[in-house]
Amino acid sequence: MTADPASDVAALPALLDRIASGDSEAFARFYDLTCDRVYGMVLRVLRDPGYSEEATQEVFLQVWRSAGSFDRNAGSALSWLITLAHRRAVDRVRSESASTRRDIAYGLEDTRSAFDEVTETVTSQETTREVVGCLETLTDVQRQSVDLAYYHGLTYREVAERLTVALPTVKSRIRDGLKRLRQCLGDPDA
Repeated sequence: MTADPASDVAALPALLDRIASGDSEAFARFYDLTCDRVYGMVLRVLRDPGYSEEATQEVFLQVWRSAGSFDRNAGSALSWLITLAHRRAVDRVRSESASTRRDIAYGLEDTRSAFDEVTETVTSQETTREVVGCLETLTDVQRQSVDLAYYHGLTYREVAERLTVALPTVKSRIRDGLKRLRQCLGDPDA
C-alpha cells in the first residue's frame, strides 16, 4: 500500500474498469493495493496459510475474469472484493468439510464391511461344523436322503428315483432326518 490509503481505495473502481478491458498493469496495481487485505480475511476464515494462499489466488483470478461485473452503485470496490474473498473462503471450508465427511464415511463403511465379512465367515464356518457334526448322528439312509435333497438340490421325487425307493419312504426319511438335525442343533421346537 502507498502512504495514502484513502486515495488507494478511491482508485480501485477505476482500476477495475481497466481490468475489465484486459489491462494487466491495472490488475498488477489492484493486486498490490488489495492483496494483504484479501489474504488476511481469507486466512481468518481458513486458518491455514497454504489454503489461504490458494484461495487468495483464486479470488484474484476471479477479479481478472469478472471485473466487469463490479457495480459502483451496489457498493465500494473494496467491499465487492472482500465479499468475493469471503465467499471463496467459505466455499473452501464447505468443500473441505464435505470431503472430510466423505472420507470418514468411506473409511467407516470400509471398516464395517471388512468386519462384517470376517464375522460372517467365522459364523458360517461354525454353523457348517455344527451341521456336519449333526449329520453324523443321522442314519445312513436319512443322511443320504437329506444330502441329495438339500446339498444336491434334488426334489423328493428325484431322490426317490435315485435311491430306487417309494416317494413316501423318502419323504419320511427326510422329515425324520430334519427333525433329528433340529434337535441336534438345539432347536427348542424340534
